[in-house]
Amino acid sequence: MKMEENKMVNNDSMDMILAKAQTLIEALPYIQKFNGKRVVVKYGGSAMVDENLKYNVIKDVALLKLIGMEPIIVHGGGKEISAWLKKIGKESEFVNGLRVTDEETLDVAEMVLSKVNKSLVSMMQKLGLKAVGISGKDSGLLKVQKKLSGGKDIGYVGEVVSADPTIIDTLIANDFIPVIAPIGIGIDDYHGYNINADDAACAIATAISAEKLVFLTDIEGVFVDPTDKSTLISEMDINEAQEFIDSGVVGGGMLPKLSNCIDAIEAGVSRVHIIDGRIPHSILMEIFSDRGVGTAILGDTEEKFYHE
Repeated sequence: MKMEENKMVNNDSMDMILAKAQTLIEALPYIQKFNGKRVVVKYGGSAMVDENLKYNVIKDVALLKLIGMEPIIVHGGGKEISAWLKKIGKESEFVNGLRVTDEETLDVAEMVLSKVNKSLVSMMQKLGLKAVGISGKDSGLLKVQKKLSGGKDIGYVGEVVSADPTIIDTLIANDFIPVIAPIGIGIDDYHGYNINADDAACAIATAISAEKLVFLTDIEGVFVDPTDKSTLISEMDINEAQEFIDSGVVGGGMLPKLSNCIDAIEAGVSRVHIIDGRIPHSILMEIFSDRGVGTAILGDTEEKFYHE
């Protein structure tokens, strides 16, 4: 009886080993294709709040680095900024999804984003990787002008007008992973400006000619029918993405994300991924499997990896 049980355990163990081997084999062509390529990960949402998810994201980025890719992290921190503003008795105010940013709010945002930035750098170092935390101010990485919302002045909120990748190139050349906070410098007044993290990631991915831009979000991807989870679209080209926008099917936070995806691809980024950061190791599953777990938007000349 005991021998039969041991045989069953051994068979189960062998099945698990074979499944792991199959996963590696499936990942091989993607590892070969993206070796030496740059990937920008826009890190935000719940994956920044839950410590387990946060560590999983950092482990994913570490693996990208160790198999030969060149990852760059651009992170947000909106929930933490709102929490700290509340601590000092200041209510967060938004206009069309953008935070109204006066001088005091900007000070809090810079403080919180710096804290988030350095915690991510520390996690990288814990995994034996070299990382450097910077903001868009450093070396004039992100130069901005004041961004209006519906014609309304909402304070020190910046719209990126140029991105100079020199500091990123220097860090990558010296084997560092850049971790970037979305604070820019005014092109005219040299004042600090808060930047929407999606916009910052898009500008950086464009400036460094990234192969991939990955948006970690709290949504699973793009759906034909948002109420039906079985209608997730694994891959779509920018023409299909534009049709989705024009049709009015998408709205809310997905609308600016899809627009950012289209802008990035038109500026030279090969593929943009929208994935759910609440799923452990979603970055690896999206990039290194045949179907992935989110939605990939690609240029109209790019080959689709997944076919129904």
